[in-house]
Amino acid sequence: METILVLILLLSPFIGFSINLLVGKKLTGRTLPGIIATTAVIISFAISLYFFIRNLSTGEVIHVNLYEWIALGGFSTNLAFTLDQLSLIWLLFVTGIGALIHIYSMGYMHDDENVDRYFSYLNLFIFFMAVLVAGSNLLVMFIGWEGVGLCSYLLIGFWSKDHKNNDAAKKAFIMNRIGDLGFLIGIFTLGYLFKTVDYASLRDVVTSPDPLLGVATLALFIGATGKSAQIPLYTWLPDAMAGPTPVSALIHAATMVTAGIFMVTRLNFIFDLTPDIQTLIAIIGAITALFAATIALTQTDIKKVLAYSTVSQLGLMFLALGLGAYHVAVFHVITHAFFKACLFLGSGSVIHAMGGEQDMRKMGGLKNKMKTTYYTFLISTLSIAGIPPLAGFFSKDEIMLTAFEHNKALWVIGALASLLTAFYMFRLLYLTFFGEFRGTEEQKHHLHESPGSMTMPLVILAFLAFFGGAISIPFGNLSWLNGYLEPILPGIAGHHPETAQMVTTMVISTAIAVIGIILAYFKYIKKSEVPAEDSKITGFAKVLYNKYYVDEIYDALFVKPLYVLAGFFENVVEKLLKNILKSFGGLVEMLSIPARRLQNGSLGFYLFFFVLGFSALIICLFLV
Repeated sequence: METILVLILLLSPFIGFSINLLVGKKLTGRTLPGIIATTAVIISFAISLYFFIRNLSTGEVIHVNLYEWIALGGFSTNLAFTLDQLSLIWLLFVTGIGALIHIYSMGYMHDDENVDRYFSYLNLFIFFMAVLVAGSNLLVMFIGWEGVGLCSYLLIGFWSKDHKNNDAAKKAFIMNRIGDLGFLIGIFTLGYLFKTVDYASLRDVVTSPDPLLGVATLALFIGATGKSAQIPLYTWLPDAMAGPTPVSALIHAATMVTAGIFMVTRLNFIFDLTPDIQTLIAIIGAITALFAATIALTQTDIKKVLAYSTVSQLGLMFLALGLGAYHVAVFHVITHAFFKACLFLGSGSVIHAMGGEQDMRKMGGLKNKMKTTYYTFLISTLSIAGIPPLAGFFSKDEIMLTAFEHNKALWVIGALASLLTAFYMFRLLYLTFFGEFRGTEEQKHHLHESPGSMTMPLVILAFLAFFGGAISIPFGNLSWLNGYLEPILPGIAGHHPETAQMVTTMVISTAIAVIGIILAYFKYIKKSEVPAEDSKITGFAKVLYNKYYVDEIYDALFVKPLYVLAGFFENVVEKLLKNILKSFGGLVEMLSIPARRLQNGSLGFYLFFFVLGFSALIICLFLV
């Protein structure tokens, strides 16, 4: 029975994908593909919830071994799935928030001519993410890892008639392949060292440091930087905004970008043995958090601000991972899934009302026209800014507390990133919902609140963004999450920092957030400033607006040299090979001219050569 339920959990989205892909065009109306896809994800969510409640009461881990997949020498691995505390938490918010995004998409994508294909890709994405999370070894995880990369390519480039969308899809796919190579090297290294890539087996045999273990964890971290958009492989994620807004919410909130966090947390017992790599992870995470936050300060595209916000928040999660606080990173993944999904879907509601406009300079005054969108967006903005008692406050404060305990320099960097987060998020809120409307009369006439299928997910996510922090209140034994993750991350339930230190960091974190909000208020409400047009941006603001010209640097260092190399192979090497092969063909053709004359139809001539051949055969057999 367990095996059947686990297979239904995993395969339900795949069945929804297959139905919509094969017969979606033939279904009556535009609503049915969305209903099929949403039902498939809700089924997965319901089964995940059942196993979660069962695990909560009994502590039982569900393990399903389908068959032996690879047996090569001393190495073997199975096609198997494990539903333990970590994978069940991930499955809950992947399928739960995924279901809400599917419901939202039914309203947002209703008029799209390819709505059946859209929902098929969305279902496939959930299927691969579930495989990634539920796999019991690194090779099964890699199937899901590559699968979500493929689906991101399909969804980012969904509106393929616009060439920019295709470029963004290719960029995401190629940059992820760079990280995936590192992930593969890490898997091969662990397989070589320990003859297994199964999590449970690795936990038993990995007991002491090894030089090659550092190579493995570094390679795995490179894989994580690609999937979870850390420096230097982060530039694909902001460009992923080319896809439909629900896709942005799905990729950026609860699924693909958290894969790297999941992988490092799952292999925590290996990373704990390589402290140098952990330090590198913390440094890269902190720098990414601050770097992306500075870029978000000047962006005018509402979705680009949220995209760089995601990169920054992921950086804070990696900061926690690098400091060994895996449970804190998981906590922030969960709260981030709530408020960031709400923010992206809220931005989609605004874009929907604005007739596709994404430039905040042409918005303003939407608060009274879109009250549900505004209030849900406000709650999520307060949450990401770190205002108590919202969910984001508790998870972000635990990251800052961990950094304060372990490395004051990294704490300072994280604090600056948090200050900028509060500023640019309220900049976005003020420019979008406050002041006078700055769009066209046609847009003003078109303004309206989104339909119920779009606002209902916003309300649920805003509720979770408000109260979700209750799962890990840091005082005493009030952290349910820490106790639940104890079997995966031993020792965390009993770790309690001093109350005075916790209160101090909470006060400082709150003060930092309030300062950022006040600065944004004076700039964009009191002074009513509006970001300048692109051509009028000067100085360092122009550098930030152009994202430190990192894309241009990558283009000069990697893309253009590759094009030159490709041109050399096309124009020189390929032509040379073509001429060489053509000369062989000419030689054969030249030799064939006298050879053709031998075929003259004379029986005596043929008998003569037969005798010669037979004589040669006799000589070889008896005389040589």
